[in-house]
Amino acid sequence: MDREVMLAKLTRREFREAMDSGKFQTAIIPTGSNEQHLEHLAMEHDIATAIYLAVEVARRLYPRVIVTVPMAIGISEHHMTHKGTISAKPGGWLSVLFDSVESLIRHGVKNVLILNGHGGNNVPIQGVIDQWRLFFKLSAPQANLLFCCYWDWLPQKFQERYLKTDQMPGHATEFETALALALFPENVRFEAMREQENQEPLQATAEAGSLLAEETVQQLVDFVKGMIEGRNVAPEVKHYP
Repeated sequence: MDREVMLAKLTRREFREAMDSGKFQTAIIPTGSNEQHLEHLAMEHDIATAIYLAVEVARRLYPRVIVTVPMAIGISEHHMTHKGTISAKPGGWLSVLFDSVESLIRHGVKNVLILNGHGGNNVPIQGVIDQWRLFFKLSAPQANLLFCCYWDWLPQKFQERYLKTDQMPGHATEFETALALALFPENVRFEAMREQENQEPLQATAEAGSLLAEETVQQLVDFVKGMIEGRNVAPEVKHYP
């Protein structure tokens, strides 16, 4: 197993024995999308970012945290005018997400964090999360379910220090482009970035992206520690289209 933090990479025996020994009592479910990110970013950007952050948090908190199978398709109807976007209907998407949470809790996982990387998923989850918590309070009182978008954890002053524009998180503009340059530069098309109408992405740098990603990971590590210790103070949710 060798410090593996992705649930899908484990065998049933490895996960069972880990749980029996007190490991992996907390799970992170990354949610994102497969959608257009202007002309210059790969369509996997949202889910790729959520997975990266979740894995980094789990590695730093090993062996207390496991990362589940990601929800790679998101609610992206507003981007369907751009070919390649794959969008889920809110009802079906929420049903699969709920079943994922319930599966983990039935296996004995005590804390579940839904870590979101796509703005279109935000409002649908916020609309049902309290009902889900009530359900688990009655059926599994030990369960602790929380939701956040990863960008909620970046302090305003930190953003202002390292971002040249005010687009945070924006959509495929400076912030997301900076993260891509730092985390997966192979997903950035430089020629297309220079040719497209929106020139804000040209403000992005890999250096800023690295700093923004590291600050987000550190903030998330502290938050997940709080979940484990019973301190559930969530950040103010920042909505964006």
